[in-house]
Amino acid sequence: MAGVLNFTPLPSISRPILRHNRSKPSSSSRVFVIKSSTEVSDTSSTSVSAITPPPNFKAPEPKVFTPRSDQVGDLITASLNLLFRLGTGVFVNGYSVSFVPKNEIPAGQYGLSVGGFVAKESSKLGPRPAKPIEIYEFEGCPFCRKVREIVAVLDLDVLYYPCPRNGPTFRPKVGQMGGKQMFPYMVDPNTGVSMYESDDIIKYLVEKYGDGNVPLSLSLGLLTTLSAGFAMIGRMGKGSMYTKAKMPPQPLEVWAYEASPFCKLVREVLVELELPHLLHSCARGSPKRQEFYEKIGHFQAPYLEDPNTGVKMFESAAIIDYLRATYAL
Repeated sequence: MAGVLNFTPLPSISRPILRHNRSKPSSSSRVFVIKSSTEVSDTSSTSVSAITPPPNFKAPEPKVFTPRSDQVGDLITASLNLLFRLGTGVFVNGYSVSFVPKNEIPAGQYGLSVGGFVAKESSKLGPRPAKPIEIYEFEGCPFCRKVREIVAVLDLDVLYYPCPRNGPTFRPKVGQMGGKQMFPYMVDPNTGVSMYESDDIIKYLVEKYGDGNVPLSLSLGLLTTLSAGFAMIGRMGKGSMYTKAKMPPQPLEVWAYEASPFCKLVREVLVELELPHLLHSCARGSPKRQEFYEKIGHFQAPYLEDPNTGVKMFESAAIIDYLRATYAL
């Protein structure tokens, strides 16, 4: 099914659609060339506004499960997904856990401490794509949510091009590439395949980068879509409407996963500001948690790296403040 909030039936697409044509842009408009990489380049004569962090900006120290007081209500409503979606996207495919004494864990190994024990988590991953999958979508869309959930289950890195309503850049781009503004829309630069339809995208991804089996919670047809919609009801359409913003020369990088309410709040703002971002999915059982731990010395999601300003930071509330102060107009 296609990504529309009122669940209006749309024509189905039963097979992947290969698209290689590009509409010729008007010389009077600002055009962004979308490449099969982590680059977004401006081909018009319009200069890009300088991207600088807020004055006197300092990234906060990470605080585990310590929400800011003005964020508590949003976190509660963002947590409804855990109830309605039964935790889909919390764990990577083939997740397993064992508890071992802390003194048996080597220094530098990531693990969740529980009393005097550490949870050793693992998963079973399929083939890894050489280039990130590219997905055009927006928050507040149950069909898009389904695809984001399978991304977390398969532990894929995805280059997201947000398509909020009235967004001037990527929503029209989907119409140029696929022939209609319908979401989600996926492009796999590794195979040249592009397609609409959330269920078709899910099936393609599990066959290409998983074990071929669609999780039960994503294979229940209308029930899956309805529960995905109910999971977002508390957010009242956040992450669906465009807020005028600067377009960054390079996509931002985010370490996050779909089921986390902290990550959800950051994703909503990224979409509203139409900021392309490379999301490193890191649900429980993801080997990227260990990689991140080795890189930073601490694991916590969400985590943002902005190559346009050099800012690197934890803490969802602070990330949201940073994004609005840096990019909103």
